[in-house]
Amino acid sequence: MATFVDICVSAAINILSAFAFLLAFAVLRLQPANDRVYFPKWYLNGLRSSPRHSGTFVTRFVNLDLKTYIRFLSWMSEALRMPELELIDHAGLDSVVYLRIYVVGFWVHLVMCYICTWWTCYVLFKEYEIISAMRLRFLASEKRRPDQFTVLVRNVPPDPDESISEHVEHFFCVNHPDHYLTHQVVYNANQLAKIVSKKKSLQNSLDYCNIKLARDPAKRPTKKKGFLGLFGDTVDAIDFYTEEIDALSKEEAEARQQVITDPNAIMPAAFVSFKSRWGAAVCAQTQQSSNPTIWLTEWAPEPRDVYWNNLAIPFVELAVRRLIISVAVFFLTFFFMIPIAFVQSLASIEGIEKVFPFLKPIIKQKAIKSVVQGVLPGIALKIFLIILPSILMTMSRIEGHISLSALERRCAAKYYVFVMVNVFLGSIITGSAFEQLNQFMNQSANEIPRTIGVAVPMKATFFITYIMVDGWAGIAMEVLRLKPLVIYHLKNTLIVRTEKDREEAMNPGNLGFAISEPRLQLYFLLGLVYAVITPILLPFIVVFFGLAYLVFRHQVINVYNQEYESGAAFWPDVHLRIIIGLIISQLLFMGLMSTKGTSQSTPLLIVLPVVTIWFHIYCKNRFEAAFVKFPLQEAMVKDTVERAVEPNLNLKRYLHYAYIHPVFKDDDWDRPVALCDEEMNPLVPTLRTSQRTTPVLSKVGSRLASEPEP
Repeated sequence: MATFVDICVSAAINILSAFAFLLAFAVLRLQPANDRVYFPKWYLNGLRSSPRHSGTFVTRFVNLDLKTYIRFLSWMSEALRMPELELIDHAGLDSVVYLRIYVVGFWVHLVMCYICTWWTCYVLFKEYEIISAMRLRFLASEKRRPDQFTVLVRNVPPDPDESISEHVEHFFCVNHPDHYLTHQVVYNANQLAKIVSKKKSLQNSLDYCNIKLARDPAKRPTKKKGFLGLFGDTVDAIDFYTEEIDALSKEEAEARQQVITDPNAIMPAAFVSFKSRWGAAVCAQTQQSSNPTIWLTEWAPEPRDVYWNNLAIPFVELAVRRLIISVAVFFLTFFFMIPIAFVQSLASIEGIEKVFPFLKPIIKQKAIKSVVQGVLPGIALKIFLIILPSILMTMSRIEGHISLSALERRCAAKYYVFVMVNVFLGSIITGSAFEQLNQFMNQSANEIPRTIGVAVPMKATFFITYIMVDGWAGIAMEVLRLKPLVIYHLKNTLIVRTEKDREEAMNPGNLGFAISEPRLQLYFLLGLVYAVITPILLPFIVVFFGLAYLVFRHQVINVYNQEYESGAAFWPDVHLRIIIGLIISQLLFMGLMSTKGTSQSTPLLIVLPVVTIWFHIYCKNRFEAAFVKFPLQEAMVKDTVERAVEPNLNLKRYLHYAYIHPVFKDDDWDRPVALCDEEMNPLVPTLRTSQRTTPVLSKVGSRLASEPEP
């Protein structure tokens, strides 16, 4: 176990590292050449122009104004200055609520030493209340968006007499006659999307070649036809790309025609839009058929949030996919503990001596020993988890979720379980009782909390070093953006050829909820567990939450650009994970107390998890509806106000292209005849009997279809 000196060495190393990263960031952010790396969001929103457009050659790359270096820490006050309401308009509610998680962790862990469970529940209740009110207020005041009027309908049953499009329109014209407006069927256009993407890439290369030719008309650009342009015959680049684009254009046209005309390319799903938010809310939140397995409706994601690749997955296949992925996640989580245990055992003096005995004279030196015990375990664990996020996100995609926000929420859930089992429990079990692991796995279930409870205090020093490595230094690295900084300048030097390339090179991405949110949940768990057992851990966690809040507030304002807005739909998951951490802390504390000859305290402690579970159920019943449903009263109010303010709004035109697959948006796409006809008619021609409550034949639809639009 690491000694106090080891902890001091680790603290010194990580504090100096964090300070160096922050100082480097403070200097590099002032340089004109790095402006697009540290302030990309302002460029993407058109609110900032490049400082390199004016001045001398030197000042375009280096900031020579010494006064700005005196105020090199001004980014901190700037990050805190923007009001919360303005921050919501600037970055979206998702980002603001994400920042509030850090505020919660700061205050929860600060007071945790005194009234752990009560304070945590109180703060969670107030946050749930505040955030649910913020969400409803955000939805009520938000500008008009297509998803407010649209639901996704899945598992449309087949009909021998009607196409999917006709069947959908007939069903909603009959069952929602006063509110149905239009719909867009879901196409399996994944193969077409690949062709379009490849064509765009080639077009970008062709544009670059034309730019080069315009600069030097006497020298036509060339390229090699082989692998990555490194091998093969040398040909004229413009002619080559032109021929490739022409060939792909023909292939694209054929694929596009096949998607539009082939019935097998139309999935049994559709985006159905209504004349009002009220009508959409009724449809999204009710059962459409007596058979609960068909005509399944849910709120449509906003168009930016749709993950189009998974819309082509048959609905009946989703349950099988999710079962397979659940089994895979289980094995990944628990079998990953074996290599982590091996790495953790190596990242110690005893482990190194056992595997590499010739290094014994070196690592026995006091300075080397302190570094190995104070820093190496945390770094080894951090490196071992680098590839994990990509694996878990791939698993979430295979599960078939239809929105980017759902993908990130599911990936976050997997990542949290993995971190809790492997980083927290795995480090405790394998780090302090690895030799007794076989005994641990074979003991009775009621002995597990006692065994882990005994091991928890022994691992406090390891988690202190982990917090400093992953938390303090990691957050300082976050604001420095060293990796994006290097990648941007490499791309800008070697790859960037057009303005589109430059935008892609400086693309900051988003906050990455799937990884960053479960990671900070680990610190909640550590704080809750050690608040009573080893309170010395709490100051390190408080410093992490305070620094992280400041840094991420700066990043939300200046860097990250959210791809979508879910209205803080992830908060119920955050609340649940904090509750899980609180219950784990209570059980482990009970296990530890049972080893101290205080078994009489167990009846008093058992009340805590029971009350905590009751508290979670109460909060779920009280607040969660705001995150999964939209109140009809609020919908009616917003519809009424909109009709009064914009009486001539053409909602059908507004929704016309909202949920068309992106591959059809770039060009002037003539929608299929069936779609054009259905938008002009309240009912479509059908051979089936109408599903109205009165027995009216479907020929009424044909008669209406023949009448001109008034």
